[in-house]
Amino acid sequence: MKKTVFFLASTLLLSQMLLAEEPKIIQKELPLTQMQKQNKTIVKMAAEGLNENLPQKVDDYTTLTQVEAKDETLIYVFEINTGAKSDEAVQKEDRTRMQKAVTNGICHSSKRFLDAHINIAYIYRSAKSKKELFRFDIKREDCEYFD
Repeated sequence: MKKTVFFLASTLLLSQMLLAEEPKIIQKELPLTQMQKQNKTIVKMAAEGLNENLPQKVDDYTTLTQVEAKDETLIYVFEINTGAKSDEAVQKEDRTRMQKAVTNGICHSSKRFLDAHINIAYIYRSAKSKKELFRFDIKREDCEYFD
């Protein structure tokens, strides 16, 4: 899991550096519609850039297979090799632990995206059945506990 968080933090940091314009930042409130349009563009560009190097093995059990852009949400799709465990057992036994770890990791590694009102979602699918096991949707408000 540490490798997963490190990989995603590195990937997001790289994408943020690629999307950065001038080091000089001008603080100006954008109208909501303009900010939403800008965020959709950023999300689309980030997804396109990240997909160029996929699939990417995160650890012995997890592979990042795809990054999708949907409105103002960047969606990471992973496949998990659950071994002998059934999909139902994984969902029942691992959801709470994974949700805490994923939320904590996203809140720290993707703070700039979240502060800009770009949401992050992680979808975990079974490598065997392709069934969705978990989906974690993280918004800025979800990180107040982790600040």
